[in-house]
Amino acid sequence: MARFARTSSISRALSQNFLADRATAERLAHLAVPSARHKPLLLEVGAGKGALTATLAPRCRELRAYEIDPRLVPVLRTRFSDTPHVRIVHGDFLGVRPPRTPFSVAGNVPYSRTAEIVDWCLRAPALTDATLLTQLEYARKRTGDYGRWTLLTVRSWPWFEWRLVARVGRTRFRPVPRVDAGVIRIERRRVPLVDPSRAGSWRRTVELGFTGVGGSLYASLRRAHPGRRVSAAFRAARLDPGIPVGEVPPERWLVLHEVLTS
Repeated sequence: MARFARTSSISRALSQNFLADRATAERLAHLAVPSARHKPLLLEVGAGKGALTATLAPRCRELRAYEIDPRLVPVLRTRFSDTPHVRIVHGDFLGVRPPRTPFSVAGNVPYSRTAEIVDWCLRAPALTDATLLTQLEYARKRTGDYGRWTLLTVRSWPWFEWRLVARVGRTRFRPVPRVDAGVIRIERRRVPLVDPSRAGSWRRTVELGFTGVGGSLYASLRRAHPGRRVSAAFRAARLDPGIPVGEVPPERWLVLHEVLTS
């Protein structure tokens, strides 16, 4: 009983909720690799007990599965000892240097480290896509599913598409978490929606708009742009000057930026 209590406490400390449903693991693997073509290189965040690792392995030519819990690594290595293209790596995924060649990321993400893992993915120059099973609230918030958009999503939108592609009930995990999960899909665009030479002005415009200074997006943008130009940008984007910043979809931000910086 004491050993079970210790194991449970470690799992809670590492924010571990192991996927315990084969069908869900298969579904997540399909979302991570939706086509018949195998991924050349896939990195798994938090292999856990290997439920998702087993379904990802047939879909890629090389799989590096990272697991921070030293108790689980020997079991994983034994389980996949006959699968040479699967490498079990003991360590913190966040400490890994991103590969220089194109790669994908997938995983059942520890809820407490979701933001850090997403930031790691967005900063990796060679990342093509990430498919992450995380807290449903986080997935809905980042993908605009509440009808509102966050700074992180809008700021990265010209380079990455964000989608909520599935919902997973909390009973599919052990131990059972308090909330349901969602699968978030982040894909790098083949052609950016903003010219790379204007990436700096895009980020400055979006960050200025999200400052909330003046009580509205309109007022915030007027701090750096003439009122006449801001009004013209709002008309072009078909936005009411009183609209809260979080309710402006990324596509409308593209219009705002184009008019304000042209």
